[in-house]
Amino acid sequence: SEDDLAEKMRSNEMLQKAINTYDEVVSLPNVPSDLIKLSLKREADRQQFLGRMRSSLITLQKLVHLFPSDTSFKNDLGVGYLLIGDNSNAKKVYEEVLSMAPNDGFAKVHYGFILKAENKIAESIPYLKEGIESGDPGTNDGRFYFHLGDALQRMGDKEAYTWYELGYQRGHFASIWQRSLYNVKGLKAQPWWTAKETGYVELVKSLEKNWKLIRDEGLAVMDKKRSLFLPEDENLREKGDWSQFTLWQQGRKNENACKSVPKTCALLERFPEATGCRRGQIKYSIMHPGTHVWPHTGPTNCRLRMHLGLVIPKEGCRIRCAQENRTWEEGKVLIFDDSFEHEVWQDAENYRLIFIVDVWHPELTAQERRTLPAI
Repeated sequence: SEDDLAEKMRSNEMLQKAINTYDEVVSLPNVPSDLIKLSLKREADRQQFLGRMRSSLITLQKLVHLFPSDTSFKNDLGVGYLLIGDNSNAKKVYEEVLSMAPNDGFAKVHYGFILKAENKIAESIPYLKEGIESGDPGTNDGRFYFHLGDALQRMGDKEAYTWYELGYQRGHFASIWQRSLYNVKGLKAQPWWTAKETGYVELVKSLEKNWKLIRDEGLAVMDKKRSLFLPEDENLREKGDWSQFTLWQQGRKNENACKSVPKTCALLERFPEATGCRRGQIKYSIMHPGTHVWPHTGPTNCRLRMHLGLVIPKEGCRIRCAQENRTWEEGKVLIFDDSFEHEVWQDAENYRLIFIVDVWHPELTAQERRTLPAI
């Protein structure tokens, strides 16, 4: 009743009362074990709802302790660890489950997910694949299709697209090429865009007109002894050297970074579609020869990505988005939707420097731009 009331009143205080009541159940005399299971499970769920991940973890540990042979509670505990970023304890839990129930699909997909996060690509594939194929509750999730396909691609296995196709058919992806997971339905979807199609003509003109200024400030930062460029850290490279210098992240300005490139930042302040894009970034990107970026997709269809060419070698650099390859030109802007699969090759003699500006998808309403959570 307290739980229901909390929902009706939208009251966290009432919800805390419900959580306390659920917790009391365990200490009552002669409680049926089914009631204990239901109460503690709901308590853990409500704690997670309030963002109290560690409290929820303690409740789940209690459940596992009371019912050690029930693998479903162990599976929930594994998720609890994943929610606080503790992959190593989650891994131990799923290893335990799989030793007790070798065909548990839920444990398999999560174990495969953890192996892939550890960069054990080949090892992750059978777990992800068998877990999805089991059809067990909790396995039909876009993230598992996403990571299985990605792992297969990195192993050079074309079977990746079979799984992307299945993910698309099951409603997880907008198409086999557009595989972002944080989307707004119904937005125009195409890999490559023109400035006119985006409606951000002024921004593109401004970038192209001032490209030398943007380039020179970027080069000055690169030349400093204490490099402000940080290596790409999302594990997207097969090989090579790729670094970035970020000015805006999730719609927040990096004041320190902007001190190093003040004119570039002043130029961008006029364009809220970019500086206010909480699902994107504004950054310099330098890529050295011998770099290959795996095929990958961005997290959301709510942004478009502009690339302004600053220092572009004559040949050897290219980008593919969906099924079309393009190359950069100095002083020119390329626009693509990075929720579509894209891949980059840098086989030139010299480094490539570009300026990346993410903008809100033009079809998002003002209300959506204000309220969508940051990514």
